[in-house]
Amino acid sequence: MNPVYTIVIGLVITLFRVLRWDVRVRGHEHVPATGPGVVATNHIGYLDFVFAGYGVRHQGRRRLRFVAKREVFDHPVSGPLMRAMGHIAVDRGGNTRVALREVADALAAGHLVGMFPEGTISRSFVPLAGRPGAARMAMDAGAPLIPGAVWGTHRVYTKGRKPRLFRGLVVTVAFGPPIAYTPDEDATAVHERLMAAVAAMVDELQRTYPQAPSGPDDTWWQPAHLGGSAPTAEQAEAAARADRERLRRERRGS
Repeated sequence: MNPVYTIVIGLVITLFRVLRWDVRVRGHEHVPATGPGVVATNHIGYLDFVFAGYGVRHQGRRRLRFVAKREVFDHPVSGPLMRAMGHIAVDRGGNTRVALREVADALAAGHLVGMFPEGTISRSFVPLAGRPGAARMAMDAGAPLIPGAVWGTHRVYTKGRKPRLFRGLVVTVAFGPPIAYTPDEDATAVHERLMAAVAAMVDELQRTYPQAPSGPDDTWWQPAHLGGSAPTAEQAEAAARADRERLRRERRGS
């Protein structure tokens, strides 16, 4: 039992109560009650991993070790907490072998590992195409691959926006049935099925979300296809490509 993880979870639950946040969890029965698993969710805000971890907790108080970018671990505040909680750092622009080995070891030890297949926050709040890393790690370990979705988390803290703590927020978290695959199947095909499931779940959470923008200045968190002022999916994909190119340039210059 990780004491730091226990303390942080307790603080998170206290925060939910103080701010009267209504965090609704669906489909937690799809998370394995024991043994390894890869939980792959959409990525819309900096606190997605907190809410996904809270959702997993509904299945026998299980804990989720998330894979996060190295920059989060380099932060003077979040870094020590992330390491103490057993989360896994990955250098998106460099050597990923250490992180991949740590993920494999965690799955071999029967842990749940959380991953963001998109690799970055989607500015459109619609799932990006992503990459097959989560599918590949699950397949290599012979572990269940669980699709997940979050909605409402971006209203607290997301890319390009300052953090906001306000009362009465609704956040929805959902998990779906494991993605079926065969051991010799192409990981890209499995990834495509995974992202189709994630996208369908996100669409459902968006369309059934009980809160609406408070006015014209509050439509930023609504996706464009639902009448919001967030960037389109095409614009978000272009921004993600620009981010990857920037990382490549920085890596070449270092």
